[in-house]
Amino acid sequence: MAFDPSTLRRDDYGFFGPDSPTWKVWAAPTALIGFQRAVTLEHFDPFLTAAVADSHGIYDNPATRLDHTLSYFLLVALGDGRTAIQAAEHLMKVHAPMTGIEPISGKRYSANNPDSQLWIHVTGWHSVLKAYEMFGPGPLSPAEEDRYWAECVIAAELQTCKPEDVPRDRDEVRAYFARVRPQLCVSERAVRAMHFLLWPSADKGMTFAVGGRVLSLATISTLPAWMRKLGRFDLPGIVDASARLPWKALVWATALRGNRGLILASPFVAKMTGQILAAHTAAGTPRTPATISPADARERYGSTGTRSLWEHRITESA
Repeated sequence: MAFDPSTLRRDDYGFFGPDSPTWKVWAAPTALIGFQRAVTLEHFDPFLTAAVADSHGIYDNPATRLDHTLSYFLLVALGDGRTAIQAAEHLMKVHAPMTGIEPISGKRYSANNPDSQLWIHVTGWHSVLKAYEMFGPGPLSPAEEDRYWAECVIAAELQTCKPEDVPRDRDEVRAYFARVRPQLCVSERAVRAMHFLLWPSADKGMTFAVGGRVLSLATISTLPAWMRKLGRFDLPGIVDASARLPWKALVWATALRGNRGLILASPFVAKMTGQILAAHTAAGTPRTPATISPADARERYGSTGTRSLWEHRITESA
């Protein structure tokens, strides 16, 4: 996936805009903690575990693979309508050939499957908000939180999620997790992947390995006990407590300098992520200083007309 920083916000403010909680939460340094949390939790879905294991991406080139994944979320959250739509269509094409047989159930998996895409989407938006609440400024106001989950629904239009299944507030998020919990499981491949993401091997790059391991102390502390036990990465409570204060201080210091420390460090850990954050920080007023809907962005810049990726997938499958 290529990215030209000068085009991040050339046309409009994208789907959310400067006063949105999405910009506030996704551009915060805590998003890195939330992202590690999200990509770890993906592996509780056995179909996603199979897709990841069969593609070998996180093992062959983990830093680049994770950088591109986080970049996608950031482009949707912070980019203009053209940038977001084109990133979404590119990702769907990348995922399209990723199909196979999930070995536990014997059923076919697809990386673009709506249920798996919904798990990725919800864990991503929930994890980034959770990290913001625990290590950043704290909880959003009730009005901001309502808007955040409404914006989460908008962002889901850029994946193959079934629209009526997307949670619309915190209660619906809790209900979603309760509903899917009986379907979650771990296998030897899932545990290997989660542990690899939390404690990367030094042979994949010392900076990536050290960064991931340090980050994992904060990440694991955000997770409920049942997830930690299921994933076999539980840590003593004293480790949680000792990690929170230093990470809060680091986040505060980074935010105080306008994320400059995060932006400067990103090229060594996540090059494209750093470019996006730098472009977001430096972006001026777009040609049209207003937000745009995904439907309008699809019609202007996409290849599927006004159809969402969910509708496009259904048409292609028919």
